Amino acid sequence: MSLEQDRSETDEADPFDAFRQFFALERDVLVLSIAMFAFSLGFQMTSRYMGEYMYALGGTAFVVGLFGTFGNIISAVYPYPGGAISDRIGSRYALTAFGLCSTLGFAIWLAAPLVMDVAVGPTSLGILAVFVGLIFSQAWKSFGLGASFAIVKQAVTPSRLAAGFASTETFRRTAFLVGPLLATALFFPFGSTDGEVRLAFQFILVVAVVFGVLGTIVQHLLYEADEDGFGEKFEGVSQLITDLREMPAELRPLLIGDTLVRFANGMVYVFFVIVVTRFREVGLTLSLPAAGTLELSPQSYFGILLGIEMLVALLVMVPAAKAAERVGLKPVVTLGFAVYAVFPVVLISAPPDAAVLAVLFAFSGLRFAGLPAHKALIVGPAETGAGGRVTGAYYLLRNLIVIPSAALGGLLWDGFDNPLTGDAVLTGDPVLAFTTATVIGLLGTAYFLVFGEEFDAYRPNRA
Repeated sequence: MSLEQDRSETDEADPFDAFRQFFALERDVLVLSIAMFAFSLGFQMTSRYMGEYMYALGGTAFVVGLFGTFGNIISAVYPYPGGAISDRIGSRYALTAFGLCSTLGFAIWLAAPLVMDVAVGPTSLGILAVFVGLIFSQAWKSFGLGASFAIVKQAVTPSRLAAGFASTETFRRTAFLVGPLLATALFFPFGSTDGEVRLAFQFILVVAVVFGVLGTIVQHLLYEADEDGFGEKFEGVSQLITDLREMPAELRPLLIGDTLVRFANGMVYVFFVIVVTRFREVGLTLSLPAAGTLELSPQSYFGILLGIEMLVALLVMVPAAKAAERVGLKPVVTLGFAVYAVFPVVLISAPPDAAVLAVLFAFSGLRFAGLPAHKALIVGPAETGAGGRVTGAYYLLRNLIVIPSAALGGLLWDGFDNPLTGDAVLTGDPVLAFTTATVIGLLGTAYFLVFGEEFDAYRPNRA
């Protein structure tokens, strides 16, 4: 039994607990946290700049859009087979294989400029290499989703699942904060020509490869596979259908509510930056005694807002996981869903004021408070040896439904015409897109609040 498991449930929540108690974590959760930080850092410091990299390789906006759609498909398809592989061969070897694949993907992106002048139909081999690289680079993030859930489930007691997920998510979200900042520092010495962008991004990819190698080595050498649970032999699509049919009853209302909330968020998520930089055009001007007046463009200020959002997320995840041990998982998950749902309409209605937006993005960070509890509620009811498949089936179904959400949001934002007559079928309106998203999100939140079930190990009146 770890020190983390032995701590009294009356201990005061500490948002920095995952760092201060780093070596007191269950060993496997600790190793997973380190690997999660390494791969999340590599993926986040690259994925935020992939559009710019593809432009520098000669791509177009349409190609960048296809790349985003391709990424959504991978996110939907990978988790289930990844979870099945994890349950079959064990989490240690599954995550090692997925780590090697991700590192290979970063390396393929690194080599893309070498073949950018080789024409392949209307595009180039360099652009195709970016798509191929995504197939590999997203392996640990998406293929490894079920394995990472299974490790936490088998490493901590049922009543501490949210705390276990809070520790891994804290390291993951820290990488979300550090990765783009590190990429910014590596971009700083270079200019903005295509050649300089390609060169700067190759330095970023070298760092990503290094972190990928280190993460793979750490998780393979330090992870103890003795407690790995192994499920039955994977039987292909028939097993997927069976897993969906036999999904624990507790997950069905969660899946419905979560899918509605995520669909709503997917409708407008890509437009958050547009609201700040173009729709509201909010920058920041500061008067500093030593440096004089500092002016941040809307694009720069959006990065500050993302930093505020992630800082709040890091501060609230652990206390929320502790609170779940007292009040149950359902109220904490509902809180996260509610923030997801309300934020779009609040953002689009906000005045063009820097301070107001800072408060709103701090509020948006609260949506991460329910994330560890949400994960615990997904994997908690699963049988030992089936946690990976249950997680994979859940995310497969949810992510498949969410795929077209951004396209719908774009239609509501821009509007569309009748292709035969040219008459406007719908006049686009950003407020309409964001308000519709909030309505759908609130429906999902209300559905889960009414029909969602509590995981037995977290019932407030448990013995």
